[in-house]
Amino acid sequence: MGGPRRFVASLLSAHPDEIIFTSGGTEGNNLAITGVIASYKLQATSYKIKIPHIITTNIEHSSVLEVCRYLEKTKQARVTYVPVGANGIVDPKEIKKALKKETILVSVMYANNEIGTIQPIREIAKAIRNFRKSNVKGQMSKVAFPLFHIDACQAAQYLDLHVDRLGVDLMTINSGKMYGPKGVGALYVKRSTPIAPILMGGGQEHGLRSGTEAVPQICAFAKAFEIARGMSDSESKRLSALRDFLIGRLQKDFPRATINGDLGARLPNNVNVSFPDFDSELLVIELDAAGIALSSKSACEHDNPDESYVLRAIGATKKGEKTGSLRISMGRSTTKKDLTLLVSALQKIFKKYETVSKLGGSTSK
Repeated sequence: MGGPRRFVASLLSAHPDEIIFTSGGTEGNNLAITGVIASYKLQATSYKIKIPHIITTNIEHSSVLEVCRYLEKTKQARVTYVPVGANGIVDPKEIKKALKKETILVSVMYANNEIGTIQPIREIAKAIRNFRKSNVKGQMSKVAFPLFHIDACQAAQYLDLHVDRLGVDLMTINSGKMYGPKGVGALYVKRSTPIAPILMGGGQEHGLRSGTEAVPQICAFAKAFEIARGMSDSESKRLSALRDFLIGRLQKDFPRATINGDLGARLPNNVNVSFPDFDSELLVIELDAAGIALSSKSACEHDNPDESYVLRAIGATKKGEKTGSLRISMGRSTTKKDLTLLVSALQKIFKKYETVSKLGGSTSK
């Protein structure tokens, strides 16, 4: 296990003992958040603050938001959900304002899985570092709170993952998001970071993740990670050009369409677009019939099958309104021809339902 662990660590500019292999992004996020809270509780007599405070944003992955809600419900922590702006990006100043002496953890997604927006991680890390300096009194001297966790599952293929440059204490990555096998991932845990296990038993993974390691998956994950990082610059450049081409076509051919999320600070492989007065599910079904596979939101959203909480958070959808939203994800096999076919298919769909509407039909499903 030393080989894959050392290799993954090298890609993050981390130490091998700072890598904990997990079953994927969901477990990594759960371990990061619940593990820090559990460790804090175990040392409760050493701290003056009995109920810790967590800061996150309102567009995080469900594996972060659901954990935070559970911790609130069970009175294990208080949570502040900092809202992002209409562009899908959180203002570091708002994170700074939310910091308090009770804050032990800040968890912010590096890049959003639905609208592709990239958060200003370094600026947030700087605000946290400055706050730590003024918040040392009354805490255990060997632990500097708040800790900083980022969910980097969507970012791992394209963005900087150097943990020291990012200024993070914990970072989640997922094999399945980089063409590796599903069911495996890793959590970076900076040395001396207080964290307790959420799975117990044989003491594997430095005691933080008991259970026999899935060695074949871990080895394949390490190889997929190597390939992804090796292609990162070239793929980012290629996909950014395709992304911008698609956005340009959508804006030109569909003047009422809205591109969701910041146009600049976004992943190279993501375009999220809304078409007013049209049903999202109907669009997905029609495109599927045309041989184009897209989604209307994250596959991880099950709480409300009809709405995206991320789009609600940025004001792109309103209750009771139809907004035909599409999440368009591109990858290594995506070509300009594919995107041209997508635009053509959309034109045909809207023309079809414009005719239906004139005949007294509806674009609702």
